[in-house]
Amino acid sequence: MRLRCAVLDDYQSVATEIADWSPVVDDVEVVSLAEHFTDEDTLAAALAEYDIVVTLRERVPFPASLLARLPRLKLLIASGMRNSVIDYAAAEAHGVTVCGTASSSTPPVELTWALLLGLARGLVTENNALREGGPWQSTVGADLHGARLGLLGLGKIGSRVARVGLAFGMRVTAWSQNLTKEYADEVGVHLAASKEELLTDSDFVSVHLALSDRTRGLLGASELALLKPTAYLVNTSRAAIVDQDALLTALHEGRLAGAGVDVFDSEPLPADHPMRTAPRLLATPHLGYVSRANYATYYGQAVEDIRAYLAGSPVRLLS
Repeated sequence: MRLRCAVLDDYQSVATEIADWSPVVDDVEVVSLAEHFTDEDTLAAALAEYDIVVTLRERVPFPASLLARLPRLKLLIASGMRNSVIDYAAAEAHGVTVCGTASSSTPPVELTWALLLGLARGLVTENNALREGGPWQSTVGADLHGARLGLLGLGKIGSRVARVGLAFGMRVTAWSQNLTKEYADEVGVHLAASKEELLTDSDFVSVHLALSDRTRGLLGASELALLKPTAYLVNTSRAAIVDQDALLTALHEGRLAGAGVDVFDSEPLPADHPMRTAPRLLATPHLGYVSRANYATYYGQAVEDIRAYLAGSPVRLLS
């Protein structure tokens, strides 16, 4: 009997086309699920008849309570080699093997700059006006050259964002709780003495931190108040790092020039969510990692993970 594999949250319905699944089709029936399941009961019912599940990034939590309701599940594959929403101990207890895939940092770097440039030059406002017969030029763009770019986080993604900023002629500053002057010097950026100094001095601030107990709520109302009214904030990292209510208040009160956001506290974003209509906000539906090459890696290596598991030698194990 063929095993059944569910591919979750395949919003664009490309999972079975963007990679070659033929190496496993004799043994596995692959089903793409485009619908996002918003609660555990619905998800448990939808996955009850599947032996294998492929999940993208951290879209869907797999806590102990869910894993206990999926007795047929034997292999869980997550894109990327780190996933904070899977209970690995519970997976092991229930006999579920958890594997990952490679993931490129290039797509989120590129989207960060798409948002930053779009904000700086008022691209959405001007494009909408041009298409709808609005005013011919209504915004005055912010200059990148000579401006200060503040990076919260200088890891794999943040350091690449920094190098692009330097190429634009920006003055780049970085800060995180573990960042050393030696590494900042290696990247070619200034190490801010504190988070507060970075926020106060920057014209553009971009968030590139992993979500943890130390970074959750790192930018609240008091931190956002330190930003210049002419400053822009970009978050392509994790929604919980920036207090969403505080950000909405700052945008509505005009205390920020604008914000670019790719991550939200609830995804997909509900139709009536205030983020959909906030002023001065350029928002995208969590596209940071969504690119053709990245998807080809995710799903291509998911096929490899399945083949290896069926052969009795699982690869890219997560724990």
